[in-house]
Amino acid sequence: MNDRTQKIRASEGKRVGLARALSKLGHCSRSQAVALVRAGRVALNTRIVRDPESPVRLTQDRIAIDGGFVDSAPRIYLMMNKPRGIVTTASDEKGRSTVCDLLDPTLGWVGPVGRLDKASEGLLLLTNDSEWAAKITSPSTHLDKKYHVQIDRVADPDLLTRITRRAKESDAGAENQNEGLRARLATLLRHGEKTSWLEITLDEGKNRQIRRLLEGEGIRVLRLVRISIGPLALGNLKKSEVRSLTPEEKHALDRGLQKSG
Repeated sequence: MNDRTQKIRASEGKRVGLARALSKLGHCSRSQAVALVRAGRVALNTRIVRDPESPVRLTQDRIAIDGGFVDSAPRIYLMMNKPRGIVTTASDEKGRSTVCDLLDPTLGWVGPVGRLDKASEGLLLLTNDSEWAAKITSPSTHLDKKYHVQIDRVADPDLLTRITRRAKESDAGAENQNEGLRARLATLLRHGEKTSWLEITLDEGKNRQIRRLLEGEGIRVLRLVRISIGPLALGNLKKSEVRSLTPEEKHALDRGLQKSG
């Protein structure tokens, strides 16, 4: 048996949990899969299974939901210009508008890659490729994300220096629950008499990072727009518009992941 045959057989024999398998197949999110399994709607090799961690061999076992077999869905990669006022989630328990409300309902399941909070706007990726999404959002890849941020004062060089140095435990402002917050780069784009626009680059994705970082300096964020993720730029995509990534854009993001990782 040669090395290639051994690798193929090892891959075929690899097992993953049932909920993860449904996510990997592009049918739904991991949390949605858990709910389906626990509701008794999922069969594994014709037998109803209620344990989301039941082992599955993707190339050999058959999964069915409500009696219909689940096959691997064609991969979908989208970019959106998210407007302010909607939440970045597939569904919302409070009934608020979500980014998925802007999608073609015939598209099938896709989920947002990472988050932009309700008050933020700009570039958002969506996909049904859960493994790819995990790579985009993983802290280990350090994929740069750029933002244009309007703040409630005229920024001085000292502020830019403070928000780009890694916070230490003794720092009074930017330190939050012993979690160091920093921007990788920060530059002044323009300013008026009372406000400024900054360009801030992050290479990590902590929750509400820019807002918390600036709040630690006593600064209020007026607008926050993500303009790029790695090599992918928002460009002239209009607010609320959604389009598929071109093959070249997808390949550029993949190359960016390889370099960052």
